Amino acid sequence: MGRAYKMKGQKRKKKEDKYDKEEELEQLDEKKQVIDEMPGIPIAPQINGDNNKPGVTFIIEKASLEIGKVGKSYQLLSSDEHASYLLKNKRNPADYRPDIAFQAIQTILDSRVNESGRLKALYVRTQQCILFQIKPHARMPRTYKRFSVQLLQKLHITSAGNGEKLLRVIKNPVTQYLPINSRKIGFSHSSEKLVDMYDYVATINNELDLVFVVGAMAHGKIDKEYVEDYLSISEFQMSASYCISIITTSVERKWQIL
Repeated sequence: MGRAYKMKGQKRKKKEDKYDKEEELEQLDEKKQVIDEMPGIPIAPQINGDNNKPGVTFIIEKASLEIGKVGKSYQLLSSDEHASYLLKNKRNPADYRPDIAFQAIQTILDSRVNESGRLKALYVRTQQCILFQIKPHARMPRTYKRFSVQLLQKLHITSAGNGEKLLRVIKNPVTQYLPINSRKIGFSHSSEKLVDMYDYVATINNELDLVFVVGAMAHGKIDKEYVEDYLSISEFQMSASYCISIITTSVERKWQIL
């Protein structure tokens, strides 16, 4: 049978713009192969921490860093910019808050724990279980908009100069990267264990590394098997960023980081 040809003048049906996970993943795979034309971000001056001293690892869980096709382009979905799109695709806009993860990352990297070289690692895991590693000496874009644009380019952010990948996707599970001799602590407002964070960290063995797990979602809680202790550090609801600031300040006081 001969090949069927389309009749002259017949118009193709326009594809509907809708959320398509398979198409999205294909697009993301293509983006990994595209050279990032945007300038890299600067590297903060590296302070060589004493490897013999205990350090801190942060894990940001359930971060809303989902990319969707809006119109003809792929964008980092947020409740502020894509509420109509999300409702059209039967999604709750309140669940799309990438700004929470962005603020949490900034708070960690700006802390004295990091400036002193005691931040060993920072991991961010999305609601789709994509795991990112962010180097402690990275200086992230200072605005959320630039952060989202750079993240969309290739699912990694490179440094200016040597092209080092300061943010990149790595393989799950996150537990394979955690220090062996460490205390893994999670935070939840619903935890029945209400503590003063300053007093709590003061009681932890000084030889242990500390792993802190904080949720970056607008609602809900984290529930991970690798977490050894779940804490509530306030009677009031607080943002992930403010929770992290209390954690880092407590550690700084424990280790006398000024």
